[in-house]
Amino acid sequence: MAEAKETGGPFHERTTWAYDVKTPLREFLRTETGSAVALLAATLTALAWANISSSSYEAAWGTPLSISAGGFDVSMNLRHWVNSGLMTLFFFVVGLEARREFDMGELRDRRRLVLPLAAGLGGMIVPVAIYLSMNAGHPSAYGWGAAMSTDTAFALGMLALFGSRFPARLRTYLLTITVVDDLVALAVITVFYNERAAAPALLAGAGIFGVILIIHAAGVHRGLPYALLGMAAWVALLKSGVEPIVIGLAMGLLTYASPAARGDLQRATDLFRLFREQPTPELARSASVGLASTISPNERLQQLYHPWVSYLIVPLFALSNAGVTLSGEFLTRALTSPITLGILLAYVVGKPIGIIGSSLLTTGLSRGRIRPPVGWATVTAAGTIAGIGFTVSLLIATLAFSGPQLEEAKLGILTAALCAPLMTWTVSRVTALLPRRRRIWALLGTAESIIDLAAPVDPDRDHLRGPVDAPVTLVEYGDFECPYCGQAEAVVRELLADLGDVRYVWRHLPLDDVHAYAQLAAEAAEAAAEQGAFWEMHDLLLDHQGALHVPDLLRYAESLELDVERFRDSLRDNAGAARIAEDVDSADLSGVSGTPTFFINGRRHHGAYDIATLSSAVRVARARVALKSWS
Repeated sequence: MAEAKETGGPFHERTTWAYDVKTPLREFLRTETGSAVALLAATLTALAWANISSSSYEAAWGTPLSISAGGFDVSMNLRHWVNSGLMTLFFFVVGLEARREFDMGELRDRRRLVLPLAAGLGGMIVPVAIYLSMNAGHPSAYGWGAAMSTDTAFALGMLALFGSRFPARLRTYLLTITVVDDLVALAVITVFYNERAAAPALLAGAGIFGVILIIHAAGVHRGLPYALLGMAAWVALLKSGVEPIVIGLAMGLLTYASPAARGDLQRATDLFRLFREQPTPELARSASVGLASTISPNERLQQLYHPWVSYLIVPLFALSNAGVTLSGEFLTRALTSPITLGILLAYVVGKPIGIIGSSLLTTGLSRGRIRPPVGWATVTAAGTIAGIGFTVSLLIATLAFSGPQLEEAKLGILTAALCAPLMTWTVSRVTALLPRRRRIWALLGTAESIIDLAAPVDPDRDHLRGPVDAPVTLVEYGDFECPYCGQAEAVVRELLADLGDVRYVWRHLPLDDVHAYAQLAAEAAEAAAEQGAFWEMHDLLLDHQGALHVPDLLRYAESLELDVERFRDSLRDNAGAARIAEDVDSADLSGVSGTPTFFINGRRHHGAYDIATLSSAVRVARARVALKSWS
């Protein structure tokens, strides 16, 4: 955060949100990219194990495991414990991510829900139709659910490897689609792939979940009651015959997400200061609880469980389910099997057609009012990479099939997971061959971005540097005493020098609970602005962050040949305080809690702010403006 030490350790040039309180989406993508390697390794290990010794593979995962306490008993084999037990945590994380998208992501604008909903449903309906057409009249038609769901983790990981040329928004767009995909897939499991439910146990599970809803509505935030009730509901659903993983998704959807509020951060700072002054165990606990409470439960739980799910549970699921014994006879049979071919074509043909077709249809029916946040080449890449249907697809296959049919279904799923990244790479290469203007249009599209900046830039009020009519506006909320703002200033100056068509806006966000002289420095800048020297004072303050006392400020005013008495009077009367308060209010409305925070054409910039990253983001924004003028 901005209150980090001014010395010691290299400067990583990241915004506060990404430096200390990393964005859930950014962490989600980074974790998925790394876990794709673990998932691939587990899959290859399962295939090797099954082909070296299929008997030991089946014997190991068929080992019974029971938990008994008094008259209570739960007994399943290891594979079932993974599929119905550990995978509950997987769906819990899916629920957390879905809720985060509704609360903080692209779907917080409910109008934007229409397109991913349509694309997600289309990307499931078309593959199911292809599978059913190839299995019509056969008992294998019952396994249609294995041909529709995208593996979010695997798809995002492979996208990083095979689709790096596509804009970052592709990952967000794909994520919003797969959120719908996962929700529908779990509903399908619950409705179509469950044993006949035992009513008493099912009613008990519903009652327990009702208690969870009651304590949630009552504002209970401690995790232990939810964990105990969640486990009780899981056992009740298992005993009822309903697939118990549904409780994981439901619990995740209940967990709200929100950005860290500046007021909460200030209270946490006060608690830490108390501990710093008197380091007792009680104050240490109070400071720890205060710090944790600034982050929403959704983000805390994702940070806790997501690595375990990505690096342990999902690879373990692949290890226990992806083993297929390959032989000449099996491959000959599978290549003509309607199950294998149905699943393969459903994913490599049906997924792209469903996602692209639904997106086109929605855009056409809305007469362009609703359109993808990316270009059509990028939408095509989303369709092809969504052909990786691994985790949930395998899960449904194990529920729908057994014996040779299950092996054929697994081969179709694995083959589709191999073809989808190659198709995405092909789309990337073809797009790269387009002329520049058509390539930009195909990658970025012309949809309006979500505007995160609550108070639009006003040239008559805001402090501007650069051309007033520049196509790209870079807004920074900063603190003159913040060391990261001081180091970011060099990057901003280089950016303005390299790219002449950018206007830069500074807005005050003095973190006076952390930096004792930040408010005074901001008022000094406003006092200089009264005499037409805002930017000169701005530069001096950031160049001398360790010298912001009143005598220092008066010396800077004198060096700028300002009317020092007038400058002194402005400081004494707090003349700039109202203006600074307006900036702080706009920061609060925009969800800004730390410095520096950047907005590019109204959209918040997350992540690194080194010259390469900021320049790239500015160029993308400029290209979007150019697309509008071309259209």
